[in-house]
Amino acid sequence: MIEFPHGGWTEDAFAGVARAFRENFAIGAEVGAGVCVYHRGRPVVDLWGGYADAERTDPWRPDTLGVLASPTKAMVAAAALVLVERGLLELDAPIAEHWPEFAAEGKGGITLRMVLAQRSGVVCLDHDPITADHLRAHSPIADALAAARPEWEPDTAHGYHATTFGHLISELVRRRTGRTVGRFFAEEIAARLGLDCYIGLPDPDSAHLATMVESKAEELMAGADPGDELAMLVALGDPGSLTFRAVIGSMSLDTAPDPVLENPSYDGLASAQSLARLYAAFLGEVDGYRLIRPETLAETRRVHSTGTCLVTLLPSAWGLGFQLAGGPIFPASAGLGTAFGLAGANGNFTFADPEHDLAFAYVQNGGAREIGDMDDRARRLTEATYRSLGSR
Repeated sequence: MIEFPHGGWTEDAFAGVARAFRENFAIGAEVGAGVCVYHRGRPVVDLWGGYADAERTDPWRPDTLGVLASPTKAMVAAAALVLVERGLLELDAPIAEHWPEFAAEGKGGITLRMVLAQRSGVVCLDHDPITADHLRAHSPIADALAAARPEWEPDTAHGYHATTFGHLISELVRRRTGRTVGRFFAEEIAARLGLDCYIGLPDPDSAHLATMVESKAEELMAGADPGDELAMLVALGDPGSLTFRAVIGSMSLDTAPDPVLENPSYDGLASAQSLARLYAAFLGEVDGYRLIRPETLAETRRVHSTGTCLVTLLPSAWGLGFQLAGGPIFPASAGLGTAFGLAGANGNFTFADPEHDLAFAYVQNGGAREIGDMDDRARRLTEATYRSLGSR
């Protein structure tokens, strides 16, 4: 075992991950972070370092929870796929069979598979943007989704359901189980695996929370000038664009983030250790529990959408709920050719790779360093992880 000066350890074969992690700090790219890797169902890397606060007074701990951004959707997808296996949800039945109001505005044929594959067209809530009060009540968001119009004919194209994904599935889960997706995940998945992963934190006073330092992504959400580096950035500065309407225009959060509230599209909280453990349970048994059968995993990894995303305006590929290699944010060139996962706009990065039996989670609070590309810190760690396999 190699001792790491910030905290944690790696197996000898994965020492390169520790070097990459140390480099991220050495070049001043991190405030605080954790990275964890599972190989063949057990941890081989568990590292943490830096600080949980911008003032650099509160050291990052192994149980520190970071704000995930889009990797929150991994918890949502896990809940949906578990319910598919239990027969309570169906991939190809109309959502409106369980949620009749959802059939309005031409949505009667939309299925769970279309939502998971980013193909439903229901990507905007700018007609009734999400507020903190809506998150507390839940039902106003469901009502807004029921009233929404698809932005393209469902199942004819794909566009990232950045804001709507978690809420669409949460209402469907609630209709079938009586529980929101956050409660279902906590009781049926996190409890079984012993995870510090939350969509809505029941007791913030008992948790060690990292404070996200404002980054490019957060600045854009607050109305900063996006510049003109990418078509996506130009679109984020245009209130009439689908990109703006599906992301910034669909949120009108009127208070500071509250970790108690369930926002299943963005505001999940997790430690790197627990998030990697969750991904490992997609691939096989972790302490006797496996999330989904191999047949469901194969369908999850199958390419359902590929080409230019109508929302991000970037090349992308999607399976069921997860990004696949096929664009700059989740690139095959980083070693991810057989992986599935989710990258956060705030720089966090997660994946599992069944072909190499790897599960990986990188959680930090320094914010995104790249927009429209894989974060350079995550890339160093990912490439080091794959290189390590050759030394085993």
